[in-house]
Amino acid sequence: MEYQREGFEEESFKNIDFTDASFRNSKFIDCSFENCNLPNVDLYNTRFQDVTFKNCKIMGLDFSKCNNFLLTIGFEDSFISYSMFSDMNMENTNFVNCQIYDCDFVNTKLKNANFEGSDLKNSLFRNTNLSFTSFRNAKNYDIDPNNNFLKKTKFSIPEVISLLNIYDIELE
Repeated sequence: MEYQREGFEEESFKNIDFTDASFRNSKFIDCSFENCNLPNVDLYNTRFQDVTFKNCKIMGLDFSKCNNFLLTIGFEDSFISYSMFSDMNMENTNFVNCQIYDCDFVNTKLKNANFEGSDLKNSLFRNTNLSFTSFRNAKNYDIDPNNNFLKKTKFSIPEVISLLNIYDIELE
């Protein structure tokens, strides 16, 4: 499925199955996706500006192929798996109450991002700026403090103890 229209502005997409769709060279400005299925969507040179994904299923998307100009996206109550966010500037991005499984955040700028209430099972954070980012009530994250930039990053107890996983120690 390919979207021939070049631009979408102030549109809502609800309950749509976009499986294997192509958003190549498309612009989405002030748009929302709600209860949509988005597996294997081609995002080459796609422009997302003020776009939200709520209750969506997002699988196998390479967001790093998006056009970075004014890129602003947010996720809420969504299932995101096997997706790439590497080498991106995603400052101030919300990933609230999401299941984020097997995703890559390598060399990503996530300053002031919000992962509150999210499950980050098997997601990779490496050389990532996580300053002022919130992981309150998040779980299953595996963040190496030696390979990521943490400053005023917010965590909850007891999950914050996972930051010690890199050390071969035993806690009692």
